[in-house]
Amino acid sequence: MLTKTICISLLFLGFISTPVGAQSLSQNKALVRQFIEIGNSRQMDRLAEVVADNFVRHCQATPDLNINTRDEFRAFMVADAKTFPDSKVTIQQLIAENDRVAIWATYSGTQDGPMGPFPPGGKTMSVDLAGVFRVQDGLIAELWVTWDNVAGLTQLGFFPPAKSDGDGTTE
Repeated sequence: MLTKTICISLLFLGFISTPVGAQSLSQNKALVRQFIEIGNSRQMDRLAEVVADNFVRHCQATPDLNINTRDEFRAFMVADAKTFPDSKVTIQQLIAENDRVAIWATYSGTQDGPMGPFPPGGKTMSVDLAGVFRVQDGLIAELWVTWDNVAGLTQLGFFPPAKSDGDGTTE
């Protein structure tokens, strides 16, 4: 009887329960999955469901591209969908801790539109990418993302750069 009373007391006090934050970790992972699905399905009008107004994207691979709002991110995603209309992010691993969700994924797509200085080539690339999302108040507030630009550019036929023959023309 005493053991039963102690167990009931511990349950009441919350000592024997789901770990603190486990539900929110699961919710944060579900939020990131929804974010990926919105991008994959090109439903950019749904970004407000998962991304905060003051969303910030950090990316060493695109240092001149500053994204500091959800609207700027939406414009980026629309442009990416024009360049790679069949692009898809496939999640390989998803890990959550505190307010962060880490992702290891594969980005694949066919370059049918211009990409910065690179003209459309019709070639397909598949590169691994890594990202860390910060969740605040049930929305994605920040993203750090990176991938191997050299691997992508090589698959698209832009790396190594064409060699110059000295007179300004390329071979």
